[in-house]
Amino acid sequence: MNNASIFVSCLPKDKNCVQISSTWHRLNYNVRINQSLSHLYVQVGHHKNLIGGAEIMKWGLKRAASSRAAPAPGKKPILLEYRSSKTFIIFSMCWCVFTDVFLYGIIVPVIPFALEDRVHVAHADTQHWVSVLLAVYAAALLFFSPIFGILADWTGSRRTTLLAGLVILSGSTLMLCLGKTIPVLVVGRMLQGASACVVWVVALALIADTVSEEEAGKAMGYVGLATSLGVLVAPLIGGVVYKRVGYYAVFGVTFAVIAVDIVLRLVLIEKKVAQQWLEPDASATTLSAQPNDVPLQVLNESGKVAEKNAAGSTAGPPELPAKRKLPPMLILLKSRRILVAFWGTLVVSMTMTAIDTTLPLFVNQIFGWDSLGAGLVFLALIAPSFIGPVVGHYTDKYGPRWIAASGLLLSVPFWVLLRYVDHDNTGQAVLLCVLLVLLGAAITLVMISLMAEFSKVCDVKVRQEPDLFAGKSAYAQSYSLFNFSWALGSLLGPLISAAVRSSAGWKTMTWTMAIFCAVGILPTFLYSGGVITRSKRSHRNGEGVLGDENT
Repeated sequence: MNNASIFVSCLPKDKNCVQISSTWHRLNYNVRINQSLSHLYVQVGHHKNLIGGAEIMKWGLKRAASSRAAPAPGKKPILLEYRSSKTFIIFSMCWCVFTDVFLYGIIVPVIPFALEDRVHVAHADTQHWVSVLLAVYAAALLFFSPIFGILADWTGSRRTTLLAGLVILSGSTLMLCLGKTIPVLVVGRMLQGASACVVWVVALALIADTVSEEEAGKAMGYVGLATSLGVLVAPLIGGVVYKRVGYYAVFGVTFAVIAVDIVLRLVLIEKKVAQQWLEPDASATTLSAQPNDVPLQVLNESGKVAEKNAAGSTAGPPELPAKRKLPPMLILLKSRRILVAFWGTLVVSMTMTAIDTTLPLFVNQIFGWDSLGAGLVFLALIAPSFIGPVVGHYTDKYGPRWIAASGLLLSVPFWVLLRYVDHDNTGQAVLLCVLLVLLGAAITLVMISLMAEFSKVCDVKVRQEPDLFAGKSAYAQSYSLFNFSWALGSLLGPLISAAVRSSAGWKTMTWTMAIFCAVGILPTFLYSGGVITRSKRSHRNGEGVLGDENT
């Protein structure tokens, strides 16, 4: 052992605490870990510059000082175990996602009539302003996603950010309900897009905080299920309520759904907050892990130099230059796995919005179906998404590589075969519905597996470079990239599909979408879950599908 001793105190089961301790232990330094305190404290003996040690020590001392001044936990909240349970948190966040999708979808069939009856827009201009309101929503998603991602990770409190998003959502819904001018409706849709950023960024990040890395896929499957329910029932309820009861009754339904969401968000207690009452204090123990027991690999340049010098010298490690810190979002964007997941999400979003844009008019021209028939045919596309939890389970078990790549591969022929639906008879209608079911299943394979990938890559990056993340989670920033890619696809999908169909026809549009799917197959196969050759090597070494640290 070298002369320096490292003492670490942290919250129980704190990943960063364990990884920091593991880093020092691999360099043959005496490491002690204490999990009885509510702060992270690092004492590095006479050496303060090993692998960001000075930075960690400075941050730890600051946290220790604030922790000593903090009051002891108060009275234990009522039903704490249930309010902070994994099941309740996942259910609450799924309801949160359902609320967002429901509020988006319930007013879609109402907006055209509201523009004409309340805002007095000419019938010829209605389609233009409907498109503007849809574009404003997508633009708000693009703009606010990185902002709320950084803010949510910086504040550390998911619940507070979610409640702020709920205030924005309530305000936007009220504006859409009472607005009688175009500017008010535009601002309302913009705020609705901003609140959607909070939901999709912070809710997914809170789920990632709550479940283990091996459960992320299944949890995201339930999110996909909640999304499908919202997409399925919202337009139906909106259309029926508007026709039977009237405009304000539609928003009465939305405020009822928001009220349930308010209750769930107020009742919810984050696991990291609940730990101060649920976790008993533990005495200090000595970390005795061997290097092979630690999944951490010190991949930064200074770490490699330090390990080499530590192995060859007993006089202590040399002074190392401090590693320049990058924002967590930029660190994540350096990952090939994130870029592949970004592209896959973009393609799925483009696919869904392309169908939303072109299918209603297509079935009207070919089969003569009205809005009801066009709405019902979407059930074929949405129905396969109910297997989302099953897809998530197998993603956790086998990794995302084969599932996501298979989904993209299967999407190509299904898109191409849609070109053969070109005349009106029962067989053609059946063919259309079957192809939409198969395409929906392929989309579900891609979507659920890649949603989980965003959190898994974040876990890997924290293990690789714990000093750069300074004990903070980056899940919200990771899912802000997911949200950004989805919003970008929502903008590009309608523009590309509508332009190609109007200039070259339905058949050209279908193989154009097939090309976008095909482009992502090889990168997804090579990099999802880690570089394929290194993943196989990790599996042979007993690390399993999640053992690959190469991103």
